[in-house]
Amino acid sequence: MKIQIKGRNVIVTDALREYAEEKLSRLQRYLQEHHTDEVSRVELELMVEKNKSIANPQVAEATVFTRGPVIRAKESSTDMYASIDLVADKLQRQVKKYRDRLQRKSERHVPPVTLAVPAVTSDEAVRRETAAAGAGAVAGAGRDGGDHPFPGIVKTKQFMIKPMSAEEAAMQMELVGHDFFVFRNAETNHTNVVYRRRDGQYGVIEPSRD
Repeated sequence: MKIQIKGRNVIVTDALREYAEEKLSRLQRYLQEHHTDEVSRVELELMVEKNKSIANPQVAEATVFTRGPVIRAKESSTDMYASIDLVADKLQRQVKKYRDRLQRKSERHVPPVTLAVPAVTSDEAVRRETAAAGAGAVAGAGRDGGDHPFPGIVKTKQFMIKPMSAEEAAMQMELVGHDFFVFRNAETNHTNVVYRRRDGQYGVIEPSRD
């Protein structure tokens, strides 16, 4: 397993690096002991927030790459060693959840999550879910009629879209801690989006075939 550690606004000392590597190596052993998966690479970023109003400025964010899903966790505290402990514990809990779902799927042979597929076009689904979440109007003006500028795009991410089932995409979404996940449907070969609904279930947005 390859462990990459980098710091932002913090010097990664040898002691800090050794401590982080030991904690993350335990995750690899945990996966092997429970015959879950094998970790190929772990990226850990340690950072210190400069804003004095932040109560827990010592942040540890880890991304674990396995042969299957990607697992991500982020924790913060007032001490960097404590933050590493917290993020390592959170990763192990996520791995346990992933392992339990695989076990339930194997035992029951049924999907472990309920996917509510909207019977509408993708544009309509996005508008409905955005409105339900209480988002503001898409127009440049604010909801109160004021002349508020429309928020700009400040970051762009690129990643490989892997073919998988909607069930697998929902599991991957949980492991990275997001509210939605973009994937290529292995059955249709179309790009879909799985998202978490306000009722706690999952939904899938897929392109209209009309």
